[in-house]
Amino acid sequence: MFNRLELLIGNNLKKLKKANILLIGLGGVGGYVFECLIRSGIENITVIDYDKFEITNLNRQILATNKTLNKNKTDIALKRTLTINPNAHIKPIKIALKEENIKELINNSYDYIIDACDDVKTKISLIKYTKDNNLKLISCMGTANKKNPLLFKITNLDKTYNDPLAKKIRTSLPKRYLNTKVLWSSEVPINKGSLGTFCAIPMTAGSIIAQYVINELLK
Repeated sequence: MFNRLELLIGNNLKKLKKANILLIGLGGVGGYVFECLIRSGIENITVIDYDKFEITNLNRQILATNKTLNKNKTDIALKRTLTINPNAHIKPIKIALKEENIKELINNSYDYIIDACDDVKTKISLIKYTKDNNLKLISCMGTANKKNPLLFKITNLDKTYNDPLAKKIRTSLPKRYLNTKVLWSSEVPINKGSLGTFCAIPMTAGSIIAQYVINELLK
């Protein structure tokens, strides 16, 4: 099944199969993160998302189709996984992650935590909690109102610019949290008063995040 991947990483595929990942958010970015992880041999993924697919998701979310509208995102992710790798173990959690329930939902059993949610307060709480508990996290910053997928990069939070979401989070945190790894774009967002999205943007962001986490796991 993963012969082509083994040609690149050899026996390291065993590391990926054993890795335990927590993914928060199965939207535009999170859906592509999930797809890349599953197709890269990772077999243990917990996904947290309370949402259902809506018609406005069709232009950018890989798990969204006319057949999945009004269905829970975690349920669809589980079904899709079984059509790709029946050996994978997906744990769906249909709940909104909040500061109040982070402690009961997140522990040190995860090799990596990926934040692809769109709630600012949750992102801030995740950064604080993972840093305070020495857990590995990468957080996705803003992807709306952007057109150039070539301007994405991964750096510490304190190195971001031209990203309104990153700025809001950065200015809300004490300095000791600003070395958190984030995916962001240096592109100046188009200001239209609403959040528009081009499919290549979340697709690229999700792929970069997945590859970063895979590289970290193989170190």
